[in-house]
Amino acid sequence: MNFSDKPDRRWSKAHKWEKYKGTDILPMWIADTEFRCAEPILSALHQRIDDGLFGYTSPAHDTDACEAVVAWCQRQYNWKIDPSWLVWTPGVVPAFNVAIKAYCQAGDTVIVQTPNYPPILAAAGINHLNRTCIGSIKVAGRWTLDFSALEAAAADPKASLFIMCNPMNPLGTVLNQAELDTIAAICTKHGVMLCSDEIHCDLILDDVPHLPASAHPELAEHSVTLMAASKTFNIAGLGTSFAIIPNAKLRAAFNHAARGIMPSVTVTGLTATNAAFRHCDEWHQQQVAYLTENRDYLVTEINKIDGLKAIAPAATFLLWVDASGLQVTDTQAWCEAKGVGPSAGKDFGDKDCFRLNFGCSRDYLVEAIKKLQGRDV
Repeated sequence: MNFSDKPDRRWSKAHKWEKYKGTDILPMWIADTEFRCAEPILSALHQRIDDGLFGYTSPAHDTDACEAVVAWCQRQYNWKIDPSWLVWTPGVVPAFNVAIKAYCQAGDTVIVQTPNYPPILAAAGINHLNRTCIGSIKVAGRWTLDFSALEAAAADPKASLFIMCNPMNPLGTVLNQAELDTIAAICTKHGVMLCSDEIHCDLILDDVPHLPASAHPELAEHSVTLMAASKTFNIAGLGTSFAIIPNAKLRAAFNHAARGIMPSVTVTGLTATNAAFRHCDEWHQQQVAYLTENRDYLVTEINKIDGLKAIAPAATFLLWVDASGLQVTDTQAWCEAKGVGPSAGKDFGDKDCFRLNFGCSRDYLVEAIKKLQGRDV
């Protein structure tokens, strides 16, 4: 796989490229990559499409896909899960909204960290519930949760659910054992359920392990872990993810809340997930190596630009850039005027920042840096 390729996506109606269509602004916003899928995924999809029949398919009957998820969790995280714990979902966004419906009551409060993925910030309001935001703090040059704020928020009798993002989006932090232990202790002490969005967990760039929330002994019976092959293998458009819910009662409540509102996953998504988790380890490793080099280049160059600074993310293909040093009223407008289209920081909870997607050819990053520096491209 040549990750330096620059595929022409103009014909595909891709959301990333449609936003700035007809301009000279380089899109570096929405969290999908510019990498063509691994050949085993494409081959499996071709075979499924050549079958020519796309009738209703129950994910529970696709034992190959279920077994692939079980094997992946064992191989990647040393986590032995039971296939019965799996609930297939058409994306993590509908999944954490279903979790709210399943585990919260009218008047409850949902806890979320900030800055954060906009749909997580929006979820409580969509479901007519209250939201408490807990900030992130820098400790030893690394972003982490403000655990004092989490303790205070969880102590609220109305707090019923904490929606966590790990690895953090947009900060890129991978929570370590001590941090997960603290979260488990706080949630257990105050009777707060945990829903952990771990969609980026297979894109860890540093030599640190990913620790799934529901694998933690104190959280196994009080949590939902959301995962997918979508970000890792660039198949988000196939609408397939999964929740891992060890507790049978919580799993039943989740399924009950989903009835009539959450569609099943697609047959193509199941096929792609199965192929990704079974046959794409080498592609995955090569991608992580390429992303690590991209990250290192981008962090170095961003920190040379007056008014910008960034901490290297331990995971994801997303860089959170602090632009407060620019002292401008609109950081997004500043970037777009330079010819770069990032994700706007205000959507994540901090208007003085922006998020850059480095899941692309290095050439695009070089172009973006030149534009941000005000140099000719």
